[in-house]
Amino acid sequence: MADLVVVWRVTERCDLACRFCGYSRELRRPRRHSPAESVLAFGRVLAAHAAATGRRILLSWLGGEPALWPPLLTVGPELRGLGLQLGLTTNGTRLDPAFCAHLAEHYAQVTVSVDGLADWHDQVRGAPGLWARLAASIQRLAALRAERGAGPRLRANVVLMRGNLADFPALCERLAEWGVDEVTFNSLGGQERPGEFFERQRLAPEDLQALGRRLPALRAQLRERGLTLVGGAQYLDRLEAQARGQAWPVLDCAPGQRFLFVDEAGRAGPCSFTAAGRGVPIAELTEPAALVNLPELWRARFALDRPAPCADCRSTQVFGKFVTP
Repeated sequence: MADLVVVWRVTERCDLACRFCGYSRELRRPRRHSPAESVLAFGRVLAAHAAATGRRILLSWLGGEPALWPPLLTVGPELRGLGLQLGLTTNGTRLDPAFCAHLAEHYAQVTVSVDGLADWHDQVRGAPGLWARLAASIQRLAALRAERGAGPRLRANVVLMRGNLADFPALCERLAEWGVDEVTFNSLGGQERPGEFFERQRLAPEDLQALGRRLPALRAQLRERGLTLVGGAQYLDRLEAQARGQAWPVLDCAPGQRFLFVDEAGRAGPCSFTAAGRGVPIAELTEPAALVNLPELWRARFALDRPAPCADCRSTQVFGKFVTP
């Protein structure tokens, strides 16, 4: 497990038309990329910080769809060569054999978005046949890892909604068959893309209560298959509060200590909700000491003027999304 996770949204471009996502190709919005030179420069600072402190750093690409970021295939191996671990969250459309081989060689973690069994997944993502291609690609990655005796941890992330909640146990079973190591989940949020689909598909508090009752047995069942279903008790409480419309303020999330978010404009923040308004430009973070000082810098600033998103924190890592019960 990494001591510091840095999630970097390197592009706003996406090739799918997911009905719940603010980066759907159907939406008219900016489609910016992070410049490769900026990513490499800050990556060197992260590597120097890791060398100076002994911390293990996972640098994980996010989008949009990060596989559409033009410099991905060259930037990743260079940063890996500096000692950083690499991760990526992908919709799977670009997982051809060559890209799978690249990931198997250079990446410590690959997260694939899977939002239900075949019919539902392909429908909500506007991509007929994507489920079958995902199955083949993930199994290819698992096979490459087995052949090499090393390779990325394979994770699937599921957005839970009314249309797929009943199928969640069956989906997890299929993911175990594919060779996935770990499953994480969100509930349909609505902040990025409110509207008719969200209102029809959002989970009710009773849905989340029922899920909570099923999870212990499901976790035990999946553990026997070699798959870990993560998410701590507080995470379920947070999702239920969100479903009830109850704000959950966070006074001190230990900003910058174990998690950083960097957006495509080169702003580093404690989370994706605060990077734009309270982020520090990575161009100012040129020495490892600057990273060491970030937690106290943000804590002092937020004590005087707390960002509005902190009054109803939606940062899933703060509530134990990645905790193994």
